Amino acid sequence: MSNNDWKERLGVVFSTNPDHQFNYDEEENEETLSINQQDLRVSLDKKQRRGKKVTLVTGFVGSNNDLKDLGKLLKTKCGVGGSAKDGEIILQGDFCNKVIEILKKDGYKVKRSGG
Repeated sequence: MSNNDWKERLGVVFSTNPDHQFNYDEEENEETLSINQQDLRVSLDKKQRRGKKVTLVTGFVGSNNDLKDLGKLLKTKCGVGGSAKDGEIILQGDFCNKVIEILKKDGYKVKRSGG
């Protein structure tokens, strides 16, 4: 046990059982599919965004870190802000064609969907 393992047990109720073992919730690391196996959908969305348009990339299968890395790449190449969470990447503005071009160039399977 490390010296800082008490931080991982914050919020755990004390047990008087000397044989009690703490169960730590381990994050499930979802296996990231290879680039050529990803089937991404790019769409333009403005629902529940007060009329502002956003480019939405969905269908990513993999870990949150890989999703955030891809989101960062797209935000940098498009020069805009956005976010990457819950399996989707949101870019501020209408960049559907540019995003499709960038993703295809990197080897992703990409389709434009509704919107």
